Amino acid sequence: MRKTLREWLTEYAQSHQNKTNQLIHNIFVPLITFSILGIFWSITPWLEMILVVIAMGFYLSISVKYAIAMLIATVLMLYILAYLSYRLEICIAIFVVSWIFQFIGHNIEGKKPSFFKDIQFLLVGPLWVLSKLVFKDKIGFNVEN
Repeated sequence: MRKTLREWLTEYAQSHQNKTNQLIHNIFVPLITFSILGIFWSITPWLEMILVVIAMGFYLSISVKYAIAMLIATVLMLYILAYLSYRLEICIAIFVVSWIFQFIGHNIEGKKPSFFKDIQFLLVGPLWVLSKLVFKDKIGFNVEN
């Protein structure tokens, strides 16, 4: 049985209750997404497009609304990447710094990142940020453990 958007976000939230960790994720999850797109694009745009298609398939399977929002965010990121000089170097730096902060946030939280449990949570993280910052949904926030 497939998980619903609410189930994914609620489960993700269990290791993201600390306000500092939430703030770190709100900043660095989009930067990680941006950097991964840039790294894959630098290898070959075809690889980046395959990544986008796979991610969009996952997003469509759980929410059309969130899939559309992620598609818009992805297109905006790709637009910026198209004009970015030294794309690979900049994206690798963003990737490394962002992951350092992610692990700092989880150290503060005292819980392991969700993707250690299920790799699909790497795709859920951006949805979790969208749920709060774009849609103002309360799904997955302040969940009792």
